[in-house]
Amino acid sequence: MRASKGCTMANTRKVRVGLVAGGLGAYWPQFPDLLPQLQRSATRVSERMRELDAEIVDVGFISDAQEGAAAAERLRAADCDLIVGFLTTYMTATMLVPIAQRSGAPVLLINLQPTESMDHETFDTGQWLAYCGACPLPEMANAFQRCGIPFRSVSGYLEDKRAWTKIGGWVRAAAARAVLRHGRHGLMGHLYPGMLDVSTDLTLVPANFGGHVEVLEFDDLRVRVERVTDSEAADKRAETEKIFDFADSVNETDLDWACRVAVGLDRLVADFDLDSLAYYHRGLDGETHERLGAGMILGASLLTARGIPAAGEYELRTSLAMLIMDRLGAGGSFTEFQALDFLRGHVEMGHDGPAHLAISARKPLLRGLGVYHGKRGWGVSVEFDVRHGPVTAFGIIQRRGGEFAFLASEGETVDGPHLRIGNTTSRVDFGRDPGEWTDDWSATGMSHHWALGTGHRGAELKALAHLLDIDYIQI
Repeated sequence: MRASKGCTMANTRKVRVGLVAGGLGAYWPQFPDLLPQLQRSATRVSERMRELDAEIVDVGFISDAQEGAAAAERLRAADCDLIVGFLTTYMTATMLVPIAQRSGAPVLLINLQPTESMDHETFDTGQWLAYCGACPLPEMANAFQRCGIPFRSVSGYLEDKRAWTKIGGWVRAAAARAVLRHGRHGLMGHLYPGMLDVSTDLTLVPANFGGHVEVLEFDDLRVRVERVTDSEAADKRAETEKIFDFADSVNETDLDWACRVAVGLDRLVADFDLDSLAYYHRGLDGETHERLGAGMILGASLLTARGIPAAGEYELRTSLAMLIMDRLGAGGSFTEFQALDFLRGHVEMGHDGPAHLAISARKPLLRGLGVYHGKRGWGVSVEFDVRHGPVTAFGIIQRRGGEFAFLASEGETVDGPHLRIGNTTSRVDFGRDPGEWTDDWSATGMSHHWALGTGHRGAELKALAHLLDIDYIQI
């Protein structure tokens, strides 16, 4: 097995962003004050980039194709997740094309002039050229397209909040792409019988996203649960009491079992170095594997809350969607349709089983259930609704030809009545008739599970889809 990343937090590798600034060297002897001004702008961009919680590989300022080639080699060796090219003034495409070709990373071109507008009455040619970053952008676009290199761009000025919001979105999208590219995703057990929509061709995960799917047996969990000590179970019980309120229906025996399974899950995730987990096992007549499957809700929810999403019903694509949402800062809880409230105009969605505790509207409740509907076994389950305010429903479609596509819809979670049956349930207002929204969502070919996360994340998800070269649909 690979070395453990530990069992207290998710993989926190920062997104690695390569940064190169440039301008046309022919200008420097003509306008001596120009290069120092552009270098100051480049320094400011580097400072702002470091504020985005990214590891910045800054290769400095290039002035010609030779310097561009040298920068390309440095960025290639750095294995960046995103390359940012700062167009400070006019520069030729031959300075950046090699960087884009050799790095193997997505490219973002930024054109940020010093201020909102020039002082047209006083500026001379040298001062104007510091505002000329837009000039080479069409040249870069044409050359990149003819070379078969995807790119994206953001234009604005150095302290432009709108532009930096967009740049930050691209960096977060690159971070999500990186966790997919380097990720290890556990798949334990077997498909819920008959759920054709959630079955995933495992080859399509590395084909569309990169990363690795680790196929696990429930016995991999069983042996770890059997080794859990009374002291470890008591520590997990203490952790659970801090996080949850308990309903009167919680059974002490079932709670102790759930805590032991949770400790075993921690070890499983650490031993196999997992970034996400999807699981299901049917079992029979209360035997060990059935009890393991039924006892996972607490531990899976605790894992999800610390950034290692765990989804039931063998839902690999949804565990990946939850991972993406988590890395975008949205949380992302395991979700499906539960009912439509035409009286209030709400879509009720959630799931029995694991949930993202970090985005709960209130302290989550642990409820004891004598039966899990549609599943074998019994035990404790999680009950809450997602924090009220802007939310995004997000899922991954597997199409007939083997391509993945992103589907998203932005709405608002709102207050209202909730069932008290040990399920997560959120009321989402999408600003339209809930029946029409449901028909439009389903018509895309989305499976019946997805992730629900906080905030309106459509722009970031669209950016990630662009980086992955897959289709993006927004309802």
